[in-house]
Parts: sequence; C-alpha cells; structure tokens
Amino acid sequence: MSVPAASFSHCPKCGHSPLPADQSLPAACPACGLVLAKFGAVPARVTREADIEEGGRLRDRLAALVTHAPAKVDSTGLGLRVALLALFAVWGVRLIFLDHRTGEMGSSFLHGPLLVFHEAGHVLFMLFGEFLTIAGGTLMQLIVPAVLCGALLVKNRDPFGGAIGLWLLGVSLLDVAPYAYDALHPQLTLLGGHTGEEGGHDWIYLLSKLGLLQRSQGIGWLIHKLGAAVVLLSIYWAGWLLWQQRKQLSEEPAIEE
Repeated sequence: MSVPAASFSHCPKCGHSPLPADQSLPAACPACGLVLAKFGAVPARVTREADIEEGGRLRDRLAALVTHAPAKVDSTGLGLRVALLALFAVWGVRLIFLDHRTGEMGSSFLHGPLLVFHEAGHVLFMLFGEFLTIAGGTLMQLIVPAVLCGALLVKNRDPFGGAIGLWLLGVSLLDVAPYAYDALHPQLTLLGGHTGEEGGHDWIYLLSKLGLLQRSQGIGWLIHKLGAAVVLLSIYWAGWLLWQQRKQLSEEPAIEE
C-alpha cells in the first residue's frame, strides 16, 4: 500500500522551511533528515491554525535552532569540538576570576581585539548624537559577538558555533565591567595614558548623564556577574550539544541497520 504524501509547510521536528514539494517516500527534511512521509499527512486546516499561532511556532523554531544536531556526526570533528570546548571552558573560568575592581581584564589577550571594536563603535555611532557616540564603544563591542552568535545560529544552523559567539559576548561583558566600576574613583589608565579624572572616560560621562555615577561600582559588579553567567551558560549549551552528538554517534550503527 502506498504511503500518502504529507503536506508539511515546516519540518515537524526542527521547523525548517521550505520542504520538498513532493513529500512522499523517501523525501526528507534537508536540515535534520527527518523522513516526512513517516509522519503522515497534515490536514490543511491544522496547518492554517498552526500558522495563526505564530508565537508558538517561533518558540518552536528557536528551540529547534538552539538544539539542532547534524544528520551525521563525524567522530573526528566531534573530538576536535570537545577539545575546543575544554579550551574555552578553562579560558572562560580564568577570565571570570580576574578582578574587575582592579581592571585585570585589561591584561588579557581578548582585551585588544575588543578594544578595536570599542573604538570603532565611537566612530560608527557619531551620527546619532553625543550620548550614543560615547555609548557606541560599549555597544559595538557587545553587538559584534551578539551578531556573530546569531549568524552562526540562524544562517549556518550551527548552534555550537553560536555557543562560542555567546561565550565571546559574555567575555565582552567581563571586559566592560572594570570600565564601569572605575567611573566613581578612576584608576584605570586610558588609551591616552591618563586616568578618567582628566577626561575621556566613557562611563563617567554616561553614568553622570543618567544620574547614576555614585552607583558605578554596583553597576560594574552587576555587569561582571552578568558576563560570568553568560560565559557559563555558553559552556553549558555547547557541552549539552556535544553530549547529544556523542549519543547520536553511538546510536548510528543501530539506525543504519
């Protein structure tokens, strides 16, 4: 007996779209490899109702993006990613324990590249007035890793890469924290070779404008804790993904049979 053709508009497993027009056997989702006909036909009415409930669909798509695993797992590639994650985990924990009160983050390797994005942000935000010009440095060094995370996750369908992008966002927050903390009693040496008391300190300007200068140390502490949480979340996310891929690798012989 022939299997009736399905009529999925989106993959019922990962939410990928578009799907093949002919969904009879052996048609499969190009993203996750799900054999569509095995799920049977979906009534048009149900599909339309699901399209109306866009909020739930978007949530499902996000979950599918965050947990997506490749159709086939290569043991060598998996091993390299495990090693890479171990490196980022150790590096991230070390950066978390740098003292934000004394600006130890400024001596880290990543401070230099982040500083380039920071200074570029001042230039790019010049069109939006003085406040955003000053805030643009911090904004840019947070926007760049956030965009990297989103691009790897959505465009490349690579949640492991997205987790590394999220890790970099967390590290960037760790890099911002000492600068904010320093605003009340400036001690950090700026690019011009002087401290913020002589001018040119972004966070003195920003927090003074917002009436929050006296709370700068608490704000710096909060940014540091947020950065630490993001770094740890990224490590957990990447580790969970690799664990799922490891289980998939061990199950592949049984599936092929």
